[in-house]
Amino acid sequence: MAATLAFSVMRSAPELVAPSRATPVEVRPLSDIDDQDGFRFYRSGLHFFRPGNAGADPAAVVKKGLADALVHYYPVAGRIREMQPERKLVVECTGEGVVFVEADADVSLSDFGDVLCLPIPCYQEFLCNPDGNSAVVVGRPLLFVQVTRLRCGGFVFGLQICHNIADAAGTVQLLRAIGEMSRGMPAPTVAPVWARELLMARSPPVVTHQHHAHLAYDETAADGNHDVLGSGEPLVQRAFFFGPKEMSAMRELAAVPAGARVSRFELLTAFLWQRRAAALEFGADDEVRVMFTVNARGRISPPLPAGFYGNAVAYAVAAWTAGRLRESPLGEVVKMVAAAKAKAASDGYVQSVADLLVQRGRPRFVRAVRTYLVSDVTRAGFESVDFGWGEAVYGGPAASTVLATFHLRVKNSSGEEGIAVPLCLPAAAMERLELHMHADVET
Repeated sequence: MAATLAFSVMRSAPELVAPSRATPVEVRPLSDIDDQDGFRFYRSGLHFFRPGNAGADPAAVVKKGLADALVHYYPVAGRIREMQPERKLVVECTGEGVVFVEADADVSLSDFGDVLCLPIPCYQEFLCNPDGNSAVVVGRPLLFVQVTRLRCGGFVFGLQICHNIADAAGTVQLLRAIGEMSRGMPAPTVAPVWARELLMARSPPVVTHQHHAHLAYDETAADGNHDVLGSGEPLVQRAFFFGPKEMSAMRELAAVPAGARVSRFELLTAFLWQRRAAALEFGADDEVRVMFTVNARGRISPPLPAGFYGNAVAYAVAAWTAGRLRESPLGEVVKMVAAAKAKAASDGYVQSVADLLVQRGRPRFVRAVRTYLVSDVTRAGFESVDFGWGEAVYGGPAASTVLATFHLRVKNSSGEEGIAVPLCLPAAAMERLELHMHADVET
């Protein structure tokens, strides 16, 4: 992809797009998984599309599809309110609408290079608002959309959606519905289902699993003496590609027996957790953590219905001292990651998380440099969203940060399929990480 790129964007004034027909006026409580403090921010995403659709204006097409989709997803057109004293979040289904901006950029799709992947130059230009983890979600629109026409005839769909209303799978479901309505379908293929009551805490809350809450939900774990990066140290972003050759080298490094069931995610997460911690040169006794989401769909009883678009995730977490992580064979680190994942996927775990969150006052999950936060979106289906221009050249998160990264399904410049993992680190740490990568899997 393009290393550096500069262009200008001309935006229209933001407008509210309401459901195209009258919708119910009611109050709907969010689940106790939805309304945890850690989800009080807007997730950003980008979709890049090639020219097509007989010269139709993508802004007009998407705007109409959005209004029609909101008839079915009418809570998204409402506003979040906070109930006191418990700080419980509810959605007032007011039909006020979501924010829509149309824009034009003096740049072409080809200017972004042969492979579109994070980091994307000037990605903020394709979003309505400055990107960040703002905790202000009460009383604001739940969705912001910007459609930016490109000089070549393609366009970029940028969104910022309140995490309290949907997780990655739910967001893709909503986007597919907007795409289907944009293509003239009378209703979404998958009808949306609220069903947030299925992920409410019990009364009184009953925590049935061991959650290591001090690792996942305790802000004191973000030790300021260890988690603050060097003052003024520049940050560098790079995406690392892992194709069949690299994954094979990793399995050999981990001494995975032939036929053993070790997932690609477990292997890659363990490998990068170990090497990221080494590159950041934490003290030998510093506690370092890896944390990632596990999708609860299909793992709870009663099962979540098809069409559920709320948050259905639990955090898995594992921790070691940096010294032990550095010195352990990769195979042992893989076992730790696999055990954390299995625990979070066990029966009753998500219900127990809901109880824990209510019991502890809906705490924020740990955000710290010593916590490596990973989201696997390779199966989320972001690239399958189609507004009438075919599938996206790139569809997925808008950016990664020094605290969090993603696993993305991509093709490299040779057309080889694999996983890209964008990382953001101080320049010196990135240089050390690149040396580790080259020695371990890129030789």
